[in-house]
Amino acid sequence: MNEVRLREDMAQLGKSLYDRGLTFGSAGNISAKCADGWLLTPTNSCLGRLDPARISKLDPQGRLLSGDPPSKESFLHLAMYEERPQSAAVVHLHSTHSVAVSCLDGLDEHQPIPPITAYYVMRVGDLALVPYYPPGDKALADAVRARASKHHAVLLANHGPVVAGNTLEAAVNAIEELEETARLFLMLQGHRTRFLTGEQVADLQRRYPS
Repeated sequence: MNEVRLREDMAQLGKSLYDRGLTFGSAGNISAKCADGWLLTPTNSCLGRLDPARISKLDPQGRLLSGDPPSKESFLHLAMYEERPQSAAVVHLHSTHSVAVSCLDGLDEHQPIPPITAYYVMRVGDLALVPYYPPGDKALADAVRARASKHHAVLLANHGPVVAGNTLEAAVNAIEELEETARLFLMLQGHRTRFLTGEQVADLQRRYPS
């Protein structure tokens, strides 16, 4: 995909996320690889009002090449790309239900959200919980990097999700599936719930390898 089209797709998908209440204000950021680096939404930009021409362009090491200054959370994206070279895009949101789950006490760091639905297993897979660090803290990048090789989706404690995908659309679809599953998980609190079994999860992973 050429860079002009990629910029337009980032703006279009950002607006879709914003219009449906999955992001708000200047929260969240989107990145996607291009032929000679990667594109990232600028710092303090609103995903609902992105100007494709002003989207930041960075080299493979994360240095700004053109466009507006990049999101201050660029290191999250770089950590995912470094550990997952097959990934073509990364989306980070502060989506309400995912953030709410990330604030719950006693979550399993290896499975903060259990396998509720087949599509959660197929699109999100094994979600890892990353301990809390202040926004912009470079130690957060190290914590994400430590999990990214085995997880294309991570949940930052008291912060929100970061999801990588083999395409921009796949990353957006996965983070939307994560948000919807987080909403279901919260709705089911206090109810006896039938989660997918380990055998059912393994069967889905065989049928639909990531």
